[in-house]
Amino acid sequence: VYSSGMYVRLGFSVAVHVDPEILIIDEVIAVGDEEFQRRCFDHMYELRKRGVTIVVVTHGMDTVSSMCDKAAWLDHGELQLEGPAREVAGAYLDQVNQKEAEQRAQAHLVRAEDPDAGLELGKDIAITDVWFSDPASGRTDTVTSGSDTALHVRFETRGEVDEPVVGYGIHTENGVHVAGSNTKVDGCSMGTVSGAREVTFSMDNLELLPGNYEFTVAINDKFAQHVFDRHVRNHPLAVRRGPNGGKVGLVDLRGDWTVEVR
Repeated sequence: VYSSGMYVRLGFSVAVHVDPEILIIDEVIAVGDEEFQRRCFDHMYELRKRGVTIVVVTHGMDTVSSMCDKAAWLDHGELQLEGPAREVAGAYLDQVNQKEAEQRAQAHLVRAEDPDAGLELGKDIAITDVWFSDPASGRTDTVTSGSDTALHVRFETRGEVDEPVVGYGIHTENGVHVAGSNTKVDGCSMGTVSGAREVTFSMDNLELLPGNYEFTVAINDKFAQHVFDRHVRNHPLAVRRGPNGGKVGLVDLRGDWTVEVR
């Protein structure tokens, strides 16, 4: 007897090995393990090189931005936008961000009127403030590449929450995913938390090269199965040229060159 995941994997394997002209994929990659996902992406890359048309149905914006040339955004069956994949993904995320900002503004109003009521909007943890700082400017949204920069996340809990996990993601303004991590991956446990807390992620000698970046900040449960609160690409950071001028790309790998006579 096959599990549902095994049936999906079998179906995908059959579909890609019949030499299709058009391949439609509906969230199938998400069900597989890491090895299966890598093999899927490699095989779809080969299909694209052979000229096969691939249609991906997904809620994952990273998949849209990285895999697709064009995208169509549907909302309850109605077409909202179509065009270059990254532009469509960006427009969708802008709408999500706007809705979240409106919800947070409403939550702030509720807390201002009744400090104990804000978290009654369905959250055990609410992010109340996010900002950047550096030694030269203090609180800022513009830093220099190579400077000591910190990301600060302030949140409040309703009651006690066991080992919440605070994470971040970094995207360029056109949707390229640069980096991401969280307190659990980096070995920082907060234990049982209640009340207000502030978490700081220090980025000594900031490795981001000049550009405009957007940070996502989220707080999950310790099993990474439930999102308490999340701000998607809602915190911009402008990185300006520093002492590492002349380097190009997104990050400075800070390697050392050596020359030997052979």
